[in-house]
Amino acid sequence: MHSKELKKPDGRNLTLYSNQPIPEGIVAPSPFPDPQHANPHLRWHSLRGEWVTYAAFRQNRTYQPPPQYNPLAPTVDQEHPTEMPAGDYEIAVFDNRFPSLALESHDPPTVTVPTAPANGQCEVVVFTQDPNAALAHLPLSRIELLLQVWGDRTTRIGSHPHIHYVLPFENRGAEVGVTLHHPHGQIYSYPFVPAVPARMLGQEREYYLQHGSSLLCDMARDEAADGRRVLYQDDYAIAFVPACARYPYEVWVMPTAPCKDFAALTPPQREGLARALKTVLLKYETLWNRPFPYLMAWYQAPTDGAEHPETQLHAQFYPPYRTRDRLKYLAGTELAAGMFAMDVLPETTAYELQQVEVSLEESA
Repeated sequence: MHSKELKKPDGRNLTLYSNQPIPEGIVAPSPFPDPQHANPHLRWHSLRGEWVTYAAFRQNRTYQPPPQYNPLAPTVDQEHPTEMPAGDYEIAVFDNRFPSLALESHDPPTVTVPTAPANGQCEVVVFTQDPNAALAHLPLSRIELLLQVWGDRTTRIGSHPHIHYVLPFENRGAEVGVTLHHPHGQIYSYPFVPAVPARMLGQEREYYLQHGSSLLCDMARDEAADGRRVLYQDDYAIAFVPACARYPYEVWVMPTAPCKDFAALTPPQREGLARALKTVLLKYETLWNRPFPYLMAWYQAPTDGAEHPETQLHAQFYPPYRTRDRLKYLAGTELAAGMFAMDVLPETTAYELQQVEVSLEESA
């Protein structure tokens, strides 16, 4: 993997990545000449025992612009720059202009609940220069590079003393709130372990202390032995609809052997994980022969320097549709009680996805 670090005119960082050397002379553009001076803050939700971040300036962020004003397309007119430079590179990562978390946050307001600076980091990860592509249709080499990029960002950002958890994710489709349709994801780096991964880590830790093995690795082993919900499996990676799925087309993707984070992936694990990920994405795209919306979240070990043998790197996909034409809305029991209610068995949706034939080689 090759990388090149650049600085935008408004002070934000831009890093380019490629499988090949990146040529000299690339200049980092920005649609904004001046710094944002973002100053989000946290407020403590006393009843739920969790932080909420506030960044009022995000109300004015870019929202579904027409194609000719795509801020993630490479710059073609220096008088009207986008976020992306022209040049020979494959993936770009830059600081979000409208962050919910910022390392320089300071002086939170005084209100009736505890507050704190939102000392984190928000980055945008642009998967390709092609605005009409999708992660599912990128070559396996690009997906392997993306796994390396996530590892590099986790290592770099996670070394900061304020950062305790790094979460790469992709929102795809207007149904999950996407404001820019150019293929991209984000990385949120938090000054604490957020509530959802913290709860999962607690379950993993308790299981490891009782059994001396990884909860997720054992779940994957059991799914492989059962076979009814497995979508992809090789010697290094597996993808399956979990028996406990909360969304109809939910899928988990992970290495089969213990691996706490992206940086710990071996080359064979990374290759297998890329093939598993691409298989799931292609099955989604082919299921109804149209773009398939989802939230893809990658969970890994906290960046606290501990070993975390209990923790397993894995992705969870949350697609919003429950049938071809019906969305799964989170309503009373989900939002008010935190208990999900499923209208379809995981075995049924897994069977649907198993019947979708895809070819990794042809799509690459």
